[in-house]
Amino acid sequence: MIAIKQAHSFHIPVMGLAFTVDSPIRVAQYGISSVISIIDDDLLEKMNAFYSQKFSLPYQEISKKAEDYRAKRITSYLNLVDTIVKDKFGKFKEELSESKSALENFIGMLPNKSSIKEGLSKMLEEGMLIKETIKDYMDTHMSAGEIDVNIMTKIDKDNFKGSEQLPIEFNDAHASLRGFANSNLESSVVLSAGMNPRLYSYFESFKDFFPDAHGNLKKKVILKVSDFRSAIIQGKFLAKKGLWVSEYRVESGLNCGGHAFATEGFLLGPILEEFKTKKGELLRDTQAIFMKALADKQQVVPKNSLDIKITVQGGVGTAAEHDFLIDRYKVDSVGWGSPFLLVPEATSVDNATRKLLAAAKESDLYLSDISPLGVPFNTLRGTSNEFYKQSRIANNKAGSSCPKKFLALSKEFGPEGICTASKKYQDVKLSELEVNKEAMGSSHYELAKSKITEKACLCVGLANASYLENDMPLKGQQQGVVICPGPNLAYFNKEVSLSQMIQHIYGGTSVLTEANRPNMFVKELKMYVDYLKNDIANFTDALSAKNIKKWTAFKSNLLEGIAYYQNLFEETFNLNNTQIQSDIIRYKNEIDTIEIPVL
Repeated sequence: MIAIKQAHSFHIPVMGLAFTVDSPIRVAQYGISSVISIIDDDLLEKMNAFYSQKFSLPYQEISKKAEDYRAKRITSYLNLVDTIVKDKFGKFKEELSESKSALENFIGMLPNKSSIKEGLSKMLEEGMLIKETIKDYMDTHMSAGEIDVNIMTKIDKDNFKGSEQLPIEFNDAHASLRGFANSNLESSVVLSAGMNPRLYSYFESFKDFFPDAHGNLKKKVILKVSDFRSAIIQGKFLAKKGLWVSEYRVESGLNCGGHAFATEGFLLGPILEEFKTKKGELLRDTQAIFMKALADKQQVVPKNSLDIKITVQGGVGTAAEHDFLIDRYKVDSVGWGSPFLLVPEATSVDNATRKLLAAAKESDLYLSDISPLGVPFNTLRGTSNEFYKQSRIANNKAGSSCPKKFLALSKEFGPEGICTASKKYQDVKLSELEVNKEAMGSSHYELAKSKITEKACLCVGLANASYLENDMPLKGQQQGVVICPGPNLAYFNKEVSLSQMIQHIYGGTSVLTEANRPNMFVKELKMYVDYLKNDIANFTDALSAKNIKKWTAFKSNLLEGIAYYQNLFEETFNLNNTQIQSDIIRYKNEIDTIEIPVL
């Protein structure tokens, strides 16, 4: 049997709650894999109704009164997406077998090194355009893009019925996992934001995550990680439960969209080098633990070893960078996220926000403190969410009505949790601040007030784009749209078609007009230098040996990363080396001038 291969060497990562919520429906028929966030069951329910009507499919509303409604809504929507994608993929293959021009256009979308492209091109050249021959080839060599889902492990709020806390399986992330596990999908769940032991243990409740005798998994696990240490710790933890990590998705700590989980100064290039060097170790060590755990659990033990993929994402912007990541680090796929926000055929973004994205410059994209999680968050200046938030602050009505409560994770006021972006929380904190206003002084008071009120309602703001794009009614308090592109978007300044973006990725054309775009590794390096400088400059707590040790290690790791890059670019890189080397030396000199405080 011929192994079916992925048609493309890129994937579209999860973006926000709405921006990739229906990306598989838009692009999977072309063999493009993408990831749906399954945090917001209310959005998924609305999208279920929308697409059921659009494709004339039956729809049964699942209200919040239904038992286990959150998981059931997620299952229902994912099943709908699966049905639509399979139908569209079948019709697309039919079209390719009947239309020479459609076949030629599709071949033009594929990467040059693709075996599928080679096979189809050969059939064209030899005139083998018999409908059945083309269809048979597509059936045996190509699959639709993966319909993967994302669960942010920290979004696992306890839930209550009245004053009674519900069992842990009704926590938000747990219910999301159950929704995916009960769906018809044969795909992967991408786990991001670090380890959640309780959630990881819950995977054992679902048979689809365990292999059959041939090592096949109906549902797979992908871990989004920022370094090798995190990968091997989490991989072994899951392996001890008889759960296999099929892919480690390496993401830049800072040069990415959404929440930014900075490393301790470890840069993406050296991290990828470590994964390349130690992939065999990672596979071997987790495999041994995994096989033993399956035997101990009296589960089926596969006859053959399972494989792992290493993929990467975060800041890639040119075909040369894409190819370099694949050729140098042997990664299986490269994630292209933020640039696809400018591709209406691929992502769900309202017109006003897409225009704002296209016009964004470097200074408009910044690492903010607006997330209620307390984690730095990449966002864009001038959004409608920022307008409404500032209007409420100006009218002394700061804070959100907090209708969804996915981020109501602070237990400061009680076990049910509260969101730091909510009006209820901010009212209390602002009242406490007012009592101490005179003693604080005006500058400290304004700074403290700003830290309270800058938090934004991400639950609503990150979902609203789909409602606006599809003319769905918006209810409740006006929140506008929050969008979370990475800084790389500054160099893409126009809407483009799906075909144009794919051609850009594979080097057929370029959609970039910004001549001064820095290399992706250099851009990340600058962000880490700025991060360290700001962390030291804005530190206001009592200085301790722990702080000094952290900053010293951070600085040392950056310098080690620079030494790695200097060697790398001298030996193997061929992307404007002179400018890259000049930038690296400049940032090295900047790091050398950073003074670590002393006790």
